[in-house]
Amino acid sequence: MTVTNPVGRFFTPYIEATMTDLALYQLFDVLFVVFHTALIVFNTLGWIWRRTRRLHLLTISATLLSWFGLGIAYGWGYCPLTDWHWQVKRTLGETGLPASWVKYYLDGLTGVAWDTGFVDGLVIGAALAALVLSVTLNLRDRQNR
Repeated sequence: MTVTNPVGRFFTPYIEATMTDLALYQLFDVLFVVFHTALIVFNTLGWIWRRTRRLHLLTISATLLSWFGLGIAYGWGYCPLTDWHWQVKRTLGETGLPASWVKYYLDGLTGVAWDTGFVDGLVIGAALAALVLSVTLNLRDRQNR
């Protein structure tokens, strides 16, 4: 599939895709899965290790700022990683993508259509718990210096 782009390669809503681009988009899809999964695991568990607590506080804060800050303009729970990943998936021909990356992969991994509200509640609860733990432990670490 080739779409002519009259405006230029970087400033356009059009997507140019050729067979060589297909492999690149498939690579992007895999890289987004790996990076997004790693970020979610780190956001959930990064507070555990003293060496990663400062970085964890930064990443969990940035995640929540995106969900609730950027969410004002783009919709609550907005994640730029999910947005970019869904652009790649749409270019690869996927449709009907949910707003939640976690729901998409839970559905795919388990074969069960998870309730959106349940998944969103689980994700928000885990993120807020991780934030509280991270702030508490970072403050404790700072006092113990």
